[in-house]
Amino acid sequence: MESPTAAVLGEIGLPVPIRDLAAKRWDAIIVGAGHNGLACAAYLARAGKRVLVIESRQRIGGACTIEEPFPSVRMSPCAYLAGLLHPLVVEELDLPRRGFQWTPAVNGLFVPFLDGSSIQLWDDDDRCAEAVRKLSPTDVDGWNAMCAVIRRLRDTLRPAATNSTQRDLWVGDAPTRDEIEARLGNDTEARAVLFDWSMAEMVEHYLRDERLQIAMLGQGVIGTNASPFDPGTASIRFHHSSGRLGGMPGMWGYVKGGMGMVSFYFCDAAREAGATIVSGVPVAQIIPGEGILLDSGDRISAPIIISNADPRRTLTMLGTAADTAWKQRVLDIPIQGCTVKLNVHLRELPNFTAHPGTNEAHHYGQINTPLTKHEWKAGYAAARRGELPDHLWCELYFQSVHDSTVVPHGEHTMSVFAQYVPYTFANGNWDQRRDEVRALAMKSLARFASNIGDGFTDSAVLDAQVLGPPDIEQKVGLTGGHIFQGECLPAYMWDKRLTARTPMQGVYLCGACTHPGGSVIGINGRNAAMAVLKDLNTD
Repeated sequence: MESPTAAVLGEIGLPVPIRDLAAKRWDAIIVGAGHNGLACAAYLARAGKRVLVIESRQRIGGACTIEEPFPSVRMSPCAYLAGLLHPLVVEELDLPRRGFQWTPAVNGLFVPFLDGSSIQLWDDDDRCAEAVRKLSPTDVDGWNAMCAVIRRLRDTLRPAATNSTQRDLWVGDAPTRDEIEARLGNDTEARAVLFDWSMAEMVEHYLRDERLQIAMLGQGVIGTNASPFDPGTASIRFHHSSGRLGGMPGMWGYVKGGMGMVSFYFCDAAREAGATIVSGVPVAQIIPGEGILLDSGDRISAPIIISNADPRRTLTMLGTAADTAWKQRVLDIPIQGCTVKLNVHLRELPNFTAHPGTNEAHHYGQINTPLTKHEWKAGYAAARRGELPDHLWCELYFQSVHDSTVVPHGEHTMSVFAQYVPYTFANGNWDQRRDEVRALAMKSLARFASNIGDGFTDSAVLDAQVLGPPDIEQKVGLTGGHIFQGECLPAYMWDKRLTARTPMQGVYLCGACTHPGGSVIGINGRNAAMAVLKDLNTD
């Protein structure tokens, strides 16, 4: 089935005049057409509600969309891989019928080291254990124990639907700390991972070889403005390992056509169910219990407003109508991003000196270019001072090796997710220093890959788009450029995260700022829709 939304790359536009939208009676208006807002719309429309989704940008999907940053090259500017997308949403919104396909990245994580060694951390347990044994024979038991605690946490908090009477704690209202503690029982290691340990503490608890330790440090800070030596960062590792997409626990993979197809399929589902979706229409104000005011001055009425915007932007749209205590809670959530995204057009794949070749097994999984512990600490400190570090930690993804349709024949795409960079420079700004950041990223990769230089001459790189936190903020609409609409450390998760329901009459949230947190999940939107429907039935 061909996606009507994908056919226009998410540029839905305005299917009917604003005056017609304003004249219609709506049950709910969703502000923002990110993937969670679109999922929420689909569920509400399927329940028979008259739903309007309004997106300020020309293209729907938010951080999970598809663009052409280079001629004939299609890439998702921010979201790269699927892993936490909830199977319940995939099933209920019938994504496979709509065309959803994904390729599990079973080749796992490849990490080269500066000493010329490397490791391929396969997603197959036996192959992975053998790879660990070759690098560090004394660490096999510790590696298995570290994987086991993640598995126990996932099975305890997110049991597979087919073999458990306990609910998946991602679905519905967020669990309390007491509910989580009750499930964990006497598992002190699991409790430490979820609530207390830094990522450094976690790897040092289980592993002895420093190469193996630094290979994993980045997995505790993905999208998080914290050092892997900061308490609570081990929980980030669990969060990103807690998915069950395709019945493959902890697996990540590549969506055919690019990650933005997920949003496009949600949009198709919502429109098929009767929702109206428009793009290129900015909202100026949310009026609780009444509706919204557009930048154009037009008013559209509805008793329920659901914001898919981040909480700071929602706060701005509410203005003086925001509840005082709720406003303070929103302001207390850290929301300044520290990541730089590079969308790279390649003439060939990187050639890693630790494992030469430009079409190897590691190109089909994910790749990390690690930092030493000193570099991790110094890099984080530099970014906090408004400076650039000497080297960036980079995680690399290659959509094109799984899906050649996104790029001209023989060429490739490389998505680079890197940390740490400042939101605001102590000297200069992003427009002035963008080329410097691009050169830094390429230099960081060139330590490990022979065909990557800091320029484009005699390099595998044809072109590169650089998106710092302010660029992500402007392009995608995420305050601070924070990809998760606010920190996902333990102090801001579970029942400490913002809820779908707000104190303002008829105002709800459905984005990544709500439980269960950030990434392309979709269950946030479903949870919000279920809360709305429950409240309507109660009333």
